[in-house]
Order: sequence, then structure tokens, then C-alpha cells
Amino acid sequence: MNNEFYNSFDLERLPGAPVQEDEYRNAFQIERDRITFSYPFRKLQSKTQVFQSGEYDFYRTRLTHSIEVAKIGRSICEYLKASSSELNNSFFIDADLTEAIGLAHDLGHPPFGHIGERKLNALMQLNGGFEGNAQTLRILTELIYERPGSTKGIAPTRAFLDGVMKYKALHKEWIFQDGTAPKNHFIYDAQNEWRDAIFGGRTIPGSLLIPDNLNAFKSIECQIMDWADDTAYSLHDIVDGIHARYISAGSVSEWAAGQSLHSEETALVDTLCEKIKQGSYEPYFGSRIGRFVHGCTLTKRDGFLSDCTNRHAFTLNIESSVVAESQLYKRIALDLIFRSTQLQQIEFKGGHILDRLYGAFYEHCIQSSNGLDILPQSVQTLIDEEQNEEGRLRRLCDYTAGLTDGQAVRTYKRLFDADFGSIAELL
Repeated sequence: MNNEFYNSFDLERLPGAPVQEDEYRNAFQIERDRITFSYPFRKLQSKTQVFQSGEYDFYRTRLTHSIEVAKIGRSICEYLKASSSELNNSFFIDADLTEAIGLAHDLGHPPFGHIGERKLNALMQLNGGFEGNAQTLRILTELIYERPGSTKGIAPTRAFLDGVMKYKALHKEWIFQDGTAPKNHFIYDAQNEWRDAIFGGRTIPGSLLIPDNLNAFKSIECQIMDWADDTAYSLHDIVDGIHARYISAGSVSEWAAGQSLHSEETALVDTLCEKIKQGSYEPYFGSRIGRFVHGCTLTKRDGFLSDCTNRHAFTLNIESSVVAESQLYKRIALDLIFRSTQLQQIEFKGGHILDRLYGAFYEHCIQSSNGLDILPQSVQTLIDEEQNEEGRLRRLCDYTAGLTDGQAVRTYKRLFDADFGSIAELL
């Protein structure tokens, strides 16, 4: 099907490679498939979404979350194509592209969820920091399918990479006046070349030089992925919290009594409590996905890059009542799940594990050599090939962030638990 929404600027593979298609897949479908069959994507099945992977058969992991985001994003594209007067059968937002972006958006997240991200950022604060979205960009452009002496990354199209690059402000652009580094929402300084490639070498206008404004500058596919992400976790964190017994009708009612809720919020809370009591919360929240999709509309905009790509000529608008509902569920999840003592203890443990692992790797594999090979040889080779300390630390961070929850726990036990790690277990 011919789609005039995209042009050669969108389809160019970066940095400047020609687009390759086959007989039955276009460039965006190829990117989607490359992500689906990649090792980093498969690892997401054992990385924390809310609860650590493996604790319960039906909790969401980063993998199931990513699949849900991809499918919600695809549904939004199809809904907008059918409902928006701005789109038609020959001019539409590509659902395959948006699905690929959704599948890839969490590739860079480390083990143990957001505590893992915060811990690695603290450990790397003097060497460019760590950010899950920046790490996703690094995986796609450098690490995925990496082979010595060959092309790195997947040679993404400009449209795909722009959709994945949720934040565009560099780490150094976020340094505050007191010298402190940002906690999140940045890309690595070395990724400036990819940002320039996305912009086609154009100078960033003055209005976007403020980091917050630059981070808010997103393609329409990135906007859709962002809302699909919000939809998925605001609804599904509640479902998983009910399954894990962090959330009950009683705890929600008690929480609501301490809040200043308006009538619409009160009605939503009452419905939630009723669905929990009835045991029908799963189908209820499944139906809310449709409501969140149907709350989307498009408006045209003029601005930076809108003259060369339709991807920056549209804004995704979300109905205010839907945004408010999403925010309500996030508040419930934050107070009843993420701020609970049990989850805080789990997060503390995950941060402690990463701290000890990173410290041991640094001491024995970078700071000094004592003849002990505690890292895989392929990883140690990549570290040794780097020309400076910052490069070696970034490689160490790549490895640590790439561990699954289970890999991190098992490695910790092998290094620090005297009762774990027989010769048979190490084979």
C-alpha cells in the first residue's frame, strides 16, 4: 500500500545507508522483525516491570509490557487513520513503524526496574551517567548484533530512531548550575551524532535549546508510543498490584478517604472497588484500553522539521478526562505499591546487588588485574579495547545493565555467597 505520509528523509537509514527492502516487507516491517528476534528483546522476559521476574507466573515483565505498548500503539494508529480527517488510506501513520518503536522502547532498562536505573546513573555520574532510554539508543545504534570489525547496530531508519529517541537533551546540557547531574531524561553526550542525524544536520532553533523543550520535541510516532506506554502501565500496574495483594477494595477506599478527590475521581474509585470485590477487574481494565485509545485526536502543527517530514507536522491530543483517569491510577499505584515497605525493601536489595557487582567488576577488571577472569572473556575484550577510562566504564555499564534479574542474582551469589557456586553450577 502506497503511503505518502513518509518520504526519503524518513526512510533514510542512518548514518546514510540506503534502505533495503525485500519482496514482502517494507523498511519498517524489517525493523520490527529485527527487534522481535534480537537477544536484548528476549532478555526483557526476565527484567522487572513492577515486581521482580519469576516471583509469580502472571506478573508483567518488561517483555510483556513492551508487547502491550506495541499493540496499543498499533491500535492508536489504526484508530486515528479511521477517525481523523487529516489521514486517509494513502496518507497515514504507519502502524508497523509504531509497533517497532513500542517493542524497542525499553530495551535499555537494567535489572530490578527503576532502582537499577537510578543506581547505575549514580555509579556513572562522573562518566556521562546512565539512562534507560539513552541505553536503548546505544543498543540500537551500537550494541545490537555487534560483531568485531563489522557494522554495529541495526542501521535504523531516521523515522524509527526518531520515534525511539524519547529524550533528546544531552547529559552535559542538563548539568545544573550547582554542578549536579540529571537523574534521568537525557541521552549520552556521545549520542549527539545520532541526534544530529535525526535532525538531518539542521541547526536546533533557539526555542528548543532549553532541555525540557528539546525533550518535549517528539515525532508523532514517539508521541503515540509515549501515550501507549502511559496507558499500559497506568492500567496494568493496578491489575498486577491487585494480583500481588498490594491493592484491595479496602486499601483503595482507605486511600481515597485521605485524598481530596473530585466527583469524577470518586466515581472511578468506587467503580474500581466494585470490580475488585466482584473479581472482574481484569476485563474492566482491558476495556479501559479502548477508552484510552479512543481519547486520541490529531492536530496539525508548524515548527522545526515540519517542512521536511510529516512526522513532525502533527500533535497527538489526549482527552482531558482520559489523562485524569490515567493520573489517578498512577497515584494509587505509587502510594499503595511503590511506596510500600515490601517493595522498598526489594528495591533496596536490587540496588545493593548492582552496587556490589559493579564495584567488583571495576576493581578486578578495570582498576587492576589480579589474573581473575570474573567477566565473560568477550566482555573483557571489549573493555580492554577501549582507549580511555570513560570508554571502559561505559562498556562495564553496558554489561551490568544488560543482565537480567536472574543473571544479576546468580552472579552476585557466585561472587559473594560462600554456599553457592560449585564447579558443576559454574559449568
